[in-house]
Amino acid sequence: MNYVGSRGARAFVVLAVAAWLVGVPAAALAQPVGGSPARAVGGLGYGFVGFGAAVGEGDSTATYHLGGGGEVVFRDAIGIGAEIGYLNSFEEDSEGVGVLSINGAYHFGRASASGKVRPFITGGYTLGFNDGTANLFNVGGGVDFWLKPKVGLRVEFRDHIWMDGDDTVQFLAVRVGVTFR
Repeated sequence: MNYVGSRGARAFVVLAVAAWLVGVPAAALAQPVGGSPARAVGGLGYGFVGFGAAVGEGDSTATYHLGGGGEVVFRDAIGIGAEIGYLNSFEEDSEGVGVLSINGAYHFGRASASGKVRPFITGGYTLGFNDGTANLFNVGGGVDFWLKPKVGLRVEFRDHIWMDGDDTVQFLAVRVGVTFR
């Protein structure tokens, strides 16, 4: 993977992040009012391991992704957070890539009567780094299963997308981890 991003890819990332930052608050404001009152500000943290594939240019390779992060969550719905991780291929002699993501998120109303199941969507900017850097963007979604009031299981799908001119590589992963608040 060439770590030099093109002008078009950078413009696309900026537009995607801007659309996300406008779209998530709009979706939150469109939600019906009801249920228990929302907390003004809260937060959560998480750690994960993910397995997936790097797919691009008619080829794919199996990957793993380790990391963790956190979010500040406003009104029990809109989150702003960051995560850091390590993404690598299972191929022998492969060099891994550090990934640093800054994301927006939306946590939907409780999906179960007990409030223990909480779906979410997320997306934003990712910086890939090793010998150089690469600009990517990411999108995903999943569910937090709150097993105890402050500890839960997180299951999600995440797609980190790198674009350079006509080349596009997607780093797809199913991630499982622990979340806490």
